[in-house]
Amino acid sequence: MSFSCARNFLQRFCTEDVHSRRIPNHGSCFSNDLLPSLGARINQTTKLRRHIISPYDPRYRAWQMWLVVLVIYSAWISPLQFAFLTYKKDVLFLVDNIVNGFFAIDLVLTFFVAYLDSQSCLLVDNPKKIAIRYISTWFVFDVSSTAPFQPLSLLFREQSSELGFKLLNMLRLWRLRRVSSLFARLEKDIRFNYFWTRCTKLVSVTLFAVHCAGCFNYLIADRYPDPTRTWIGAVNPNFKEDSLWNRYVTSMYWSITTITTTGYGDLHAENPREMLFDIFYMLFNLGLTSYLIGNMTNLVVHWTSRTRNFRDMFRAASEFATRNQLPPRIQDQMLSHISLKFKTEGLKQQETVNGLPKAIRSSIAHYLFYPIVENTYLFQGVSHDFLFQLVSEMEAEYFSPRADVILQNESPSDLYVLVSGSVNFLSSVDGHDRVVGKATAVDLFGQMGVIYNKPQPFTVRTTELSQILRLSRTSLMNTIQTNGEDGHQIMHNLFMVRE
Repeated sequence: MSFSCARNFLQRFCTEDVHSRRIPNHGSCFSNDLLPSLGARINQTTKLRRHIISPYDPRYRAWQMWLVVLVIYSAWISPLQFAFLTYKKDVLFLVDNIVNGFFAIDLVLTFFVAYLDSQSCLLVDNPKKIAIRYISTWFVFDVSSTAPFQPLSLLFREQSSELGFKLLNMLRLWRLRRVSSLFARLEKDIRFNYFWTRCTKLVSVTLFAVHCAGCFNYLIADRYPDPTRTWIGAVNPNFKEDSLWNRYVTSMYWSITTITTTGYGDLHAENPREMLFDIFYMLFNLGLTSYLIGNMTNLVVHWTSRTRNFRDMFRAASEFATRNQLPPRIQDQMLSHISLKFKTEGLKQQETVNGLPKAIRSSIAHYLFYPIVENTYLFQGVSHDFLFQLVSEMEAEYFSPRADVILQNESPSDLYVLVSGSVNFLSSVDGHDRVVGKATAVDLFGQMGVIYNKPQPFTVRTTELSQILRLSRTSLMNTIQTNGEDGHQIMHNLFMVRE
């Protein structure tokens, strides 16, 4: 077992009682990223100092989500202001300063948020350590992305100064790291479909790249000395007089045709500056396209891999049966089993149960199988403890119609309890199978061979889709040996039925 800090991937976050400065240890707290340490401290409740906020507090999580919404706004407006807009006191100026105010509050708030130590896996609530850690990591970047460069630019009237402040204002894109962290958390959240979460992330990255490239390319044309020798001025010499909407749509049109390598030829570089920018943009597109195609291919392949494997196995089984000239009955059993296995694997029932602790597996088996086993004739009158031990060792299996569960004269290995469906008991006479009996739900078969350790007297074949509980002979005999009275009751029940 690794002693490094593990991250829980489940969906919800624990509720913290901030007033008592305690992180509860509720049984329903499954999605907390905080794991208790091993050893003596495992049952101790983590307490935070006064005025220190837990990063798992739902209210702090809600605050972070609100900041993500503001980050999306900043990611859209920053390139747009950089290329198309001039700084002036208007509604947008007020909105930008309000948004910066929220991030300034978060900058101060971070000094009071505990962090998870990567070595001890415990929350650190020492204010001094929190401050040192924050100042030595992201503090400078957060201050740079929150500084009020837009109001400062109004103190200068020179065009070159305004461009410099716009460039500094692009530091707000540093806030995008919050969106990246959000997507990383959503991909682990089982409440959201992983495929669509991943697709949303890929589409968002593409749209942001298109938006930024279109804005930057327009800025190059807007700042070029000769507007007619620009990619947009060549087709519209008076483009600066157009509305913001027309110029923005034209820029997005150029960016999308370039990133998709469509290239209609109506908009293209006209001067060395634009050519140089287009070169870097197309090189960037190579990496972005590879990233998108690789991720989408991985998602689609993962989505369809089970179906492809099923078809390959089905075809291989058909070819095997044909090549070896197997009888139609055996061939039909093979293909039916493969089809049924494909359906049951999609449910992942057995994998889910096998991955659980033994106590939970026993509780599940008791809930699902106990009422069925209790109603079988062989276990009438036995103790509750005996039945509990038996059902804990049972495994459920599905059998397709006309599938052989037991073959005549094979060595006894398992006892079977029919949960649903029906089976026929067949006896082979002169090479022909003759039906000598039938079993339906809550019936047993295979018990004679298991208890008396003799070859199975009949072939057992399903007549419809059946669910069957299987108990190994070893588990049954060991349980009987440790429960002598219950063993006598089982033998009594067996003799009563035989008579």
